[in-house]
Amino acid sequence: MNVAKLFTGHPASVDETYFGHMAFASWFASRLFMAGCAALVHAVLPFMFETTASRIVRELYERTSKRKPVHAGGAENVAA
Repeated sequence: MNVAKLFTGHPASVDETYFGHMAFASWFASRLFMAGCAALVHAVLPFMFETTASRIVRELYERTSKRKPVHAGGAENVAA
């Protein structure tokens, strides 16, 4: 496999450019970070962020489940 394909293969499988995929994956990571922080605060202070983490996870699921892979190849093509 050539080097360029390593960077463009997966993004192409979800009909994105390398930089478009980078932007989506970065947005996704930032939302996961926020969910993790909210869950950590909630663990110590259960009256705070009662539904924040689960709401973010649902939002991420909705957003990624609507993405259609260009070709069949399993769930790894849809996640990020």
